[in-house]
Amino acid sequence: MTKKSKPKIESQLERETFKLKANKGGGILSFEVWGYVQDGKTIVTRYNLAYINPLICQKDNGRVLGFDNAHDYHHKHYMGKVAPVEFESYEQTLEQFQEEWQHIVKGLKKVKK
Repeated sequence: MTKKSKPKIESQLERETFKLKANKGGGILSFEVWGYVQDGKTIVTRYNLAYINPLICQKDNGRVLGFDNAHDYHHKHYMGKVAPVEFESYEQTLEQFQEEWQHIVKGLKKVKK
């Protein structure tokens, strides 16, 4: 007898927005993640990570930096331009996003001094 697996039901796993104080670079960080849990493991199916600050970038609705997999491919938004990216895992993409937005903000703080 074979065991039937339950159908995978995608749901939103995370939706968070953080406002950065002006002395931290200003802007908004947005995290949206969808997926499902299978055998105790979280499987991410869709994601949208963004650093939004219209004072830095007036294009792309103020999105300075973003990573997502909309439109059936993994890609990066940077200052109004979009380019495909190599996808390893959601965790690696999240780590890259965190490093890059923090690098951008550090550069802003140096310019303001």
